[in-house]
Amino acid sequence: MQENLFLFTGWIASLFTDNEHVIHAVNYAGHLVLVAIIVLIVAKFATKNLQLVPRGTQNILEAYLEGVVSMGKDVLGSEALSRKYLPLVATIGLIVFVSNIIGIIPGFEAPTSSLNLTLTLALVVFVFYHYEGIRVNGVVKYFAHFMGPNKWLAPIMFIVEIVSHLSRVVSLSFRLFGNIKGDDLFLLVVLALASYAALPAFVLLTFMACLQTFIFMILTYVYLAGAILISHDEH
Repeated sequence: MQENLFLFTGWIASLFTDNEHVIHAVNYAGHLVLVAIIVLIVAKFATKNLQLVPRGTQNILEAYLEGVVSMGKDVLGSEALSRKYLPLVATIGLIVFVSNIIGIIPGFEAPTSSLNLTLTLALVVFVFYHYEGIRVNGVVKYFAHFMGPNKWLAPIMFIVEIVSHLSRVVSLSFRLFGNIKGDDLFLLVVLALASYAALPAFVLLTFMACLQTFIFMILTYVYLAGAILISHDEH
């Protein structure tokens, strides 16, 4: 419970209850709401007064979106497909990035240091890319792809593919959760034992926040490519 008192929302919750589960839930919900508010404010400022020659927040957000489109084009091989899935990937990227960054600020906790958020995002990606794979290729062709080219090995390959796809949920969620949780603990130790080294730690953690965001986004595009570009894989 004591570690929650160092967090703003945890401190507020501790004024009303001593239940650690309630305090943890308030911490997570409060920081997640804060992330959502920040993302909405950034989007509002960026689109409030759209200009042909972007400036300020619009310029930053357009550069970010162009970067996401370029990333998707490299993975999917098509700018049209990249732009089609831009809303999903860019939104996930903003949520993950802001969640990671606020965890670097003393007194705040990254929502991505909780499996509640990382698992939810991983499940969203998992369900969506399977939906797109079935929609684009049809149910039969999509699941037939799981069986591979050799009919004798088809039953084994199908089971292997199912396990592989399920493991993606674990991989996506635990990779992000583990890294950000580790970053939070690292920062806590640095501030407690060697506050003079805080600046290099902040720089390192900012880089890690960007890196984990990039990994989550590009893996989303990779999984989408694997689901919808089945005919390309067969040649």
